[in-house]
Amino acid sequence: MKFAAFFFFYCYIGLVLAAGFWGAFLGADFDHQMLFKLDTGTLSEYSRTNMLSQYRFLRAMEFGYGLFAITFRKEIFSVKKFNRLYLVIMLAGVLARIVSLVDEGSPSALFWFFLAFESLGVVIIYIYFNQKKKPETAEHTHRKINR
Repeated sequence: MKFAAFFFFYCYIGLVLAAGFWGAFLGADFDHQMLFKLDTGTLSEYSRTNMLSQYRFLRAMEFGYGLFAITFRKEIFSVKKFNRLYLVIMLAGVLARIVSLVDEGSPSALFWFFLAFESLGVVIIYIYFNQKKKPETAEHTHRKINR
């Protein structure tokens, strides 16, 4: 179970970091072409500017989540508060995909893959964390860090 939990964690966070950085700072136009088959050049300047601004912001938030996860990876697997925060954020993404599925309809195969991978990751990491003996408390970790 440990291997599976770490596999899902590192694959997911690696993708979150790469996609977040790329979409926020390098290739927002390319992302729209590749992921959505949308040529942003066909939009009005107002729509293009505002959509790309919001997209870059959301990708930067995704990158920030990745930085949080990689920075606190030990705590995510040992401190309940960190683990739950990480999983709630990941689960929010899964739930957003499900809402979109209901509201907008069936996405491409790539987005179905993301939904399945993220859902399985949440479950496996949750199970692995809860199978471990004596997870540390946040207070214990705080004392260790401040020594």
